[in-house]
Formats: sequence, C-alpha cells, structure tokens
Amino acid sequence: MYKVQTLNNISVKGLEKFPRDKYEVASEMQNPDAYMLRSLKMHDMDIPASVLAVGRAGAGVNNIPIDKMSSLGIPVFNAPGANANAVKELVVTGMLLACRNICQAWECAKNLEGDDEAIAKEVEQVKKNFVGFELPGRTLGVIGLGAIGTSIANTAQDLGMGVVGFDPAITVERAWQLSSTIQSAATVDELLSKSDFVTIHVPFNEGTKNLINASRIATMNDNAVILNFSRNGIVNDEDVVAALDSGKLYAYICDFPSNLLKNHPRVITLPHLGASTAEAEENCAIMIANQLKEFLENGNIKNSVNFPQVKMPRAGGYRMAIANSNVPNMVGQISSILADTGHNILDLLNKSRGDLAYTLLDVDTEITEDVVNQIKNIDGVLSVRTI
Repeated sequence: MYKVQTLNNISVKGLEKFPRDKYEVASEMQNPDAYMLRSLKMHDMDIPASVLAVGRAGAGVNNIPIDKMSSLGIPVFNAPGANANAVKELVVTGMLLACRNICQAWECAKNLEGDDEAIAKEVEQVKKNFVGFELPGRTLGVIGLGAIGTSIANTAQDLGMGVVGFDPAITVERAWQLSSTIQSAATVDELLSKSDFVTIHVPFNEGTKNLINASRIATMNDNAVILNFSRNGIVNDEDVVAALDSGKLYAYICDFPSNLLKNHPRVITLPHLGASTAEAEENCAIMIANQLKEFLENGNIKNSVNFPQVKMPRAGGYRMAIANSNVPNMVGQISSILADTGHNILDLLNKSRGDLAYTLLDVDTEITEDVVNQIKNIDGVLSVRTI
C-alpha cells in the first residue's frame, strides 16, 4: 500500500487517480511515500526517510527545497502545461485591460454621481480620458517559450499581433507547436527593443532575478506594457514604477500586489490568479497524480525538475531504481554487485541530468535487502529501492 500525503487541498479529480486498493491518501499521516502539494512552503519541513517523491500540482517549485530533495535522491515533479490555458487567458485579459484602460474607466464610472441624465452627460465628458489602442499591428514579446509562452505566442498571432519570442532552451516539442511565422530573438535585449507588450514566463532563480530592470526598460519602445504572471522578483518593481512615472512605460500588469504597486494608477495587480481556475487545478492534480503513480509503481520519471526523464518498459523479473550523483563508473559498480550476487540484468536504463543520475534495471531473481544495502554503500548513491 502506497501512502500519499496532501499538504494542500488537491482537486478530487486528481486524487481519484489513486486506486484505493493500492493507495492511502490523506492530509495527515505518518511516513508517507510521497507528498502532493500546491503552494505550501516546504523549506522548513523535516522530511521523513520514507519519502520517495514530491509532486507539485503546478509549474513553479520555489516553495520546495529542490537542493535538499536532490541530495536525498527524491525526484520533484511539477505539471508544466497543465495550467497553460488559464495563464494564457489571463495574459490576453491583461493586455486588453491595459490597452483599453478598462480598470481606470470602471473606477471612474463607479464614482459618477447624480441622476441618470447627469451621469450620461458626465460620461460624454470623461470618456476621452480613457481612449486606448488596439492589439492588431502591435508586437508582443514572449520571454520563455514553454507550454504557457508557446500558447500565448500563438494566440497573440491569431489576434493580429506580431510576436517575438526568446528562449535559448526551447524544446523540440515546443518548437513544433510554435507558429512558424513567430520571430526569434537572440537575446532578451533584442526582444525588448522590438516589443510593444512583453510577457514573461520563466522560473525565478538567480539568473532571472531582476531580469526586467531600469537599463533594459530604457531600451524598450515608448509606451510599452509589461505583464508578469510568472514569479515575483523577475521584474524590478521599483524600476517599473519609475518608468511609469516618467511616461516611458504605459502600464504594468502583474499577479503580485505590494504596497508600492497596488494603488498606482498605471498598475493592475491581481492576487496571484494565474492558474486559479477549476480546470487548471484539475489538470495539474491529474498530471501530478499520474506521474507519482508511474514513479511509485514502475520507477519511471516524467516532468521532474531535478532528475532526468526515464521510461523503461517492464522486462519481467524484479525492478530496482537507483538515484545517484553523476560520477564515473557508477553503473559498473552496480552491475558488479549484481553479478557477484548471482543476478542477471534483463534490462537497464541510465540517464543523467547535471550533477544527478538515475538508473532503472530489471533482474531475473529477487533482490535481497543485503544487495540493496551493498548498492546503498557505493559512494555517490543517494537512494535505492526495489519495486
């Protein structure tokens, strides 16, 4: 019986993917095999030795201590693309809110006073203050062409916009999905210099902290609009506000309110609504549940942020999964132990990702605890389990 502990409320549609004859799923339990969560911060949690995997029902994993999990040989799974449509719709909404001055006009309309005739007369006087512009013919720059960025780029083009994309690590899968007429920028600076709107869809890390700052804003088109539905800290809020106040930027739309931003007349802040739809929450939960199941039951890894993708069909016999540091002769040492203990390898797959590696192997005879312990004692091995 596998034990999955939920650290946040998870969509029932996802939890239903765990068959009750094989899984115990609860918000409180001892010694879980896996955690499933959304936004709970795990950095200060003690991780029991029983934990084999962590599944984040969403894309960002800043709330999970990835380095700590990696050192324990624990894959961290996320759900890239499961919330892509929800974020795409919000980005398009943000562009329309900005270019048509919708929020400012709505606030004005709410504050009109007098009888209906007086209000109608006032409307004709004030509407000129909210003249906007249209999307067709404008250029959208998309930084990050994963599932979300690719979906946004294609939709913007359908709306009549020109689109420039930047992603030095774009996958072949995403490249195939991207419209062939979307331009490619060699650098962030090149993209910014060509864009009237800029939307950002990259993770927050040291390389993306303050990615949009004063020096880069200075290279942008006048009256450009910046949208950040990715992560707080990627855009330098102080620099954006200064550019709004000077008239360099037209508007800033983001998902991360602060005292600096929330009352600014050219800023629209939303309470982290990017993936807040019932459909997105269901999609994320279903994707994570399926990935955790496949890992727990077969050792296969898909959409891990720290370990390589590994998929090996069962060759019969008995399966072992090994996480280890990516060092020379690891497979050789494992194979030698198995040979010395009378095990014949039926199939083996080894993949690496940066400093980490992962090995799946099937052998012809049952793997004893003694063999597991011998492999655990190899220098660089992080975790070993039989399946």
